[in-house]
Order: sequence, then structure tokens, then C-alpha cells
Amino acid sequence: MVIGRELYSQTILPSFSGFLSIIILKRIGEVMKKVAVIMGSDSDLPVVEKTINKLAEFGVPHEVHVYSAHRTPSETANFTKNAQANGFGVIIAAAGKAAHLAGAIAANTILPVIGIPIKSSTLDGLDALLSTVQMPSGIPVATVAIDGAENAALLAVSILSLEDSQLAEKLTLFRSGAAAKVLEKNRIIEEKFNFKE
Repeated sequence: MVIGRELYSQTILPSFSGFLSIIILKRIGEVMKKVAVIMGSDSDLPVVEKTINKLAEFGVPHEVHVYSAHRTPSETANFTKNAQANGFGVIIAAAGKAAHLAGAIAANTILPVIGIPIKSSTLDGLDALLSTVQMPSGIPVATVAIDGAENAALLAVSILSLEDSQLAEKLTLFRSGAAAKVLEKNRIIEEKFNFKE
């Protein structure tokens, strides 16, 4: 399909209602944007690996870095300010305790920033959650649950899928598969416990 002077590929995705189809266009030759995964400490890696694995599952290109909002503020700001020019479309930031990493990153870019509050040995991660989610007006951070690493990846995939029809199709199939698993569990429970005349 040609629109103006640019060539587009077209993917048609059925809606859940069955009454409407969604048409997603993507410029031919357009490269998928990368996701930056940044953690405040390598001790966050056991949680953050779930993000990395889920991005890999969807075939999303990504880079992983350790930058601290407090210990390496210049390096954090430098990476963030250049992220868009370097091909990134979303930044995921994971930190615990006084978790200012996501906010510090969001202050230096207009890219979407997703924060993962990491549970630490104190306060069960509530300190990190509040530090990440309570951003001032004008500098938003999309914050997932404490240790919600997989959802951070899925949110990043959802954002990138707005401009990538193949990624949107993968996400739609993933959601359909998740629904099918729940319905199968429901069937098993119904057969075991529901009264039959």
C-alpha cells in the first residue's frame, strides 16, 4: 500500500467483538525501536531478568545497563538525553529503596518511561513504589507493581506495537493465549465443583 511517497505494509487484526477489524500500517523498511532496560544496581537483576526475557520472547531489541540516579547522575543523564537519537522508543527503569532512577530519567527525555519498584529488605518495596509513582505533574512515569518486571516489558511492547503491526499481532496472540489458559482452568473447576442434574 502506498500513501503519499511512502510504502506501507498492512496487517488486519480482528477485534474481540468480531464486528470491527483494526488495520495497522507500518512503513516498509522501518526498524523496530529499542527498549532500554536500566537498573540502579546489579542486585536488581534477578527481578529485571523477567523483563529482559519477556522482551526477548517478543523479539524486541533491547539494551541493559546499570546506572544509578545517585551514584552516576551524569552518566544516567547522558544516556537518557541521547536515547531517542540512538533508536530507543521506551525506557524501563528498575530501582529499590529511594528509587529516583525512573524519575531522573523521565526528567531528561520525552520518551515513555516505565518504572519498576524493586522490593528490598526494608519496607517490602513500599518505599520504592512511592518514590517511583509519586512524580510531579508534567513528568510522568508509568509505574508497574512492586517487582512487576514482566508487566513492564509487556507495557513497553504495547507502546511499541502502536507503530509496529507485527508486534501488535504478537501481543494480540499473547493476550488470546492467556485468555485461553484461564478459560481452560475455568472449565476444569466447573466440571469438578458445579452441580449437575
